[in-house]
This record gives sequence, structure tokens and C-alpha cells, in this order.
Amino acid sequence: MTVSDRTSNINSLKADVRNFIAARDWDQFHSPKDLAIGLITEAGELLEHFRFRDEAEVAGLLNTPEFRELVQHELADCLYFVLAISNKLNMDLTQALAAKMEISEKRYPVEKSRGRNDKYTAWQT
Repeated sequence: MTVSDRTSNINSLKADVRNFIAARDWDQFHSPKDLAIGLITEAGELLEHFRFRDEAEVAGLLNTPEFRELVQHELADCLYFVLAISNKLNMDLTQALAAKMEISEKRYPVEKSRGRNDKYTAWQT
């Protein structure tokens, strides 16, 4: 069976990352600080694919399998580090996202934020 977002879950992805790290005895190199550095490094590599390109150029590139694969690989690298950090810190990402979404819903009520891209502090009273 092929894995996909439709058939996997965060817990199994976290287990995959945990097993990958354990098999290579890499946990000794994975402090929270080093994992956070890894995440930012990979996010920077993702950004490189979009840097200095306008929206039309990016849209065209995203229609090519080669560019999509480059972007997917960088996104996967970012996800790897997010999962590794959550494992290291024993954090439940599903609960964390739910809590953060609740905060964001209060900060960005639809009636005030729809169609706007500014930070909530710009229009909050």
C-alpha cells in the first residue's frame, strides 16, 4: 500500500522518524537547539526555490515535475525536523495545533480578518 496524507497519521510519522533516528544512533546529536537549527536550515532551503521569482514564474515552475519534487523534498525535510523536535520534547502536535488554532480563531475573527493579510495587532482595539 502506498502511503499518503489520506492514509497516514501524525503518530505513525513520528514513529517513523523516531525509528530512523534510533537506527542510526543520532539522538545524541539531536538536542532541541540542534533540531531547531535543522528546521530553520531546511526552511531556508525551501525558500531558495522561490527566492527572486515572481508569482507567475513560481506558478509555471510548480507545473513541472522537477520543481515540484524539489519543493516536496524540502517540505519533507522541514516536516522531519518538526516531528523530531516534537518527539524529543514529548509534545503532542495534534493538541498543539488545535490549541493554536483556537488562539488564532480569537485573534483573527472572520468578520475582521477576511481578505486581509495584516497581523491582528494592526486592527485590534
